Amino acid sequence: MPDTEAPALEVWNLHAGYGAIEVLHGVDLTVPKGSVFALMGPNGAGKTTLLNVCAGIVPAAKGCVHVDGMHVNGVAPEVFARAGLCSIPEGRGTFPNLTVRENLRVFTHASPHSLEEVEEIAFARFPRLRDRSSQLAGTLSGGERQMLAMARAFVSEPAVLLLDEISMGLAPIIVGDLYDQVQQLAADGIAILLVEQFAAAALRVADYAAVMRHGRIEVLGEPADVAGALSGSYLGAPA
Repeated sequence: MPDTEAPALEVWNLHAGYGAIEVLHGVDLTVPKGSVFALMGPNGAGKTTLLNVCAGIVPAAKGCVHVDGMHVNGVAPEVFARAGLCSIPEGRGTFPNLTVRENLRVFTHASPHSLEEVEEIAFARFPRLRDRSSQLAGTLSGGERQMLAMARAFVSEPAVLLLDEISMGLAPIIVGDLYDQVQQLAADGIAILLVEQFAAAALRVADYAAVMRHGRIEVLGEPADVAGALSGSYLGAPA
């Protein structure tokens, strides 16, 4: 049973990697319920690896991951789903050979809602998807595919949402719209851990932020505390 006093996501002394190569070297972070935590840093810092460990895709070599107070190291994927974790990876996380409506039907398997309710929720958040409902997801624009992927978070109502580089390759106006939806998800009570190489849009909506380099958290705090630790190249991205 979820612990009402526990953070939505908590990571302690996390070590992980690939084969003999350790990528994460003792990472600690806490994402309170209903908050947005932005994780930033250069390519190769270990950000995506951290998300993959939290999602159960990459095993932890050492340390603990707790979702809503539940220890989830090494558990089966369905346990992550029952714990209330939803992951939207870089690359959109949709089924390209299915239509938008068929993708939404797939989403009902992790949702308490019927297909009709899922469509109502998704189309209300992203009206453009209604116009594309019979179109194959693989033929959508990058922004539309990201909208479809993010619709899964609204309809599955997770406790924790992991987002990886939602701004990748998208126009600034689309990025702004997507981050408005991130804010709404947090307002609905969903805790969000997002990885973002380009910091401006992420810091705009974040409650907490961290800079990660070489598999370690170097700076941690509120967005204003973290912004000064980022180079201008991180802050000069879509806002």
